[in-house]
Amino acid sequence: MSSLKRFFKDTIIYGIGAVLPRAINIFLVKLHTSTLDAEKYAVNTDYYVYAAYLNALLTFGMETAFFRFFSREKEKGKVVGTSFISLLISSLLFLFLALYFNESIAAFFGFENPLFFKLLVYTIVLDTIVVVPFAYLRVTNKPLKFTAIKILNIGVFTLLNIFFLWFVPYAIQNKISLPESLITYYNDYPKVIHIFVAGTVASLSTFLILIPAIFKFKLQFDTQLFKRMLVYSFPIMIGSLAFVTNENLDKLLLGDILGEKQMGIYAACYKLGVFMTLYIVAFRMGAEPFFFNNADKKNAKETYSKILTWFTIFGAFFMLIVVVFIDLFATILLGKPEYFEALSIVPIILLANLFLGIYNILSIWYKLTDKTKFGMYFSIIGAFITIVFNVVMIPEIGFMASAWATLFAFGTMMMISYFVGQKHYPVNYKLKKVSFYVLSATVFGLVSFHLFRGQYWFSLITIFLFFGLIYFNEKKEIKQLLKR
Repeated sequence: MSSLKRFFKDTIIYGIGAVLPRAINIFLVKLHTSTLDAEKYAVNTDYYVYAAYLNALLTFGMETAFFRFFSREKEKGKVVGTSFISLLISSLLFLFLALYFNESIAAFFGFENPLFFKLLVYTIVLDTIVVVPFAYLRVTNKPLKFTAIKILNIGVFTLLNIFFLWFVPYAIQNKISLPESLITYYNDYPKVIHIFVAGTVASLSTFLILIPAIFKFKLQFDTQLFKRMLVYSFPIMIGSLAFVTNENLDKLLLGDILGEKQMGIYAACYKLGVFMTLYIVAFRMGAEPFFFNNADKKNAKETYSKILTWFTIFGAFFMLIVVVFIDLFATILLGKPEYFEALSIVPIILLANLFLGIYNILSIWYKLTDKTKFGMYFSIIGAFITIVFNVVMIPEIGFMASAWATLFAFGTMMMISYFVGQKHYPVNYKLKKVSFYVLSATVFGLVSFHLFRGQYWFSLITIFLFFGLIYFNEKKEIKQLLKR
């Protein structure tokens, strides 16, 4: 099997495990928006924004460092042990400090109930401890186990969401017998807390399943190895924090400047743009270990170029599908018409996320050359654009400023990474072809959105036309990929 075929196979398998949970989470949006008003949905958004920041901080780039060092160190056990112990110690230290100062920290971040922050802490700690076991499954090519655990996690989360946000109120309304303690618990807390509890229980279930795998590790901690890994991972952590800022600070600023309702509406519509994020995550799950494991191959750079081309083709196709059927997706996923106000951000967010995906593939040059400080620089530049544009423009054009800021930030990061990368790790990417597909999908999408919105006959024609362009230009490559 060729390297490219192996990559696509791994991407599909690992992508199921990474994307399916997020896809199901998107379909839970309608349950959340129908249960919570826009202000309470904003509380839910705040919670997961802080979760993203804490996740980037506590993992401190160690997952990527694990892949890099596992692929080149002879003593694999030391890489596993050093990575796991470092994350375990940092997580337990954070757990102790966060719980000790729980009320003060919760008040500082604006949580209306200190219990919200406690649940956030438990969830993040549990998720951090299993980072290395999950990475180990990926790097040792155990996709079925990886996928099964991920699906179990989202299954627990989904069932608890449905139970507390739909079944319990339905049972109370229809006088179906329930334990008195359960009814008391349900009535004593705001509805949004049930989403947070579901997340904590799901993370706990994953942790319990992976405990046997954790104890199979030879838990050797190598101080010298840790220092080298930390030098590699620290810039990635800073870059991750800046990246989280690019993705999430807009929501916090919208809440502060325009109010929680406008932020909740924006955040709900932003979820439609997450379709592209799902695709990016699927690609990254297969790409990261693949890039490191194939870096020494003779045709590695040619393979990387093809991967970028095909990533762009599929990404542009998915972007177009969402845009031309945007009202259909909004009706299915958002439910309440009050959330439709921000649908105009979706095409912009989709394109921004496509740029982000291209950036992620281009970023392999600084990971392979151990120049991760450049990733930090690029993310900081993107964060600067995000902050300045949002602060200046939100008062002028509302939530549209946040969408445009995301596009400008990710687009700038993509272009800078390409030009700097060509100096340090030149790859002959097919820029004309990549640009053609991005531009074509964008034009088709804008025409459909602004001139033929809701006219699904035109949507279908657009999809078939773009598919025809792909097949006409890539039929030779498609036939080769399909051959065994």
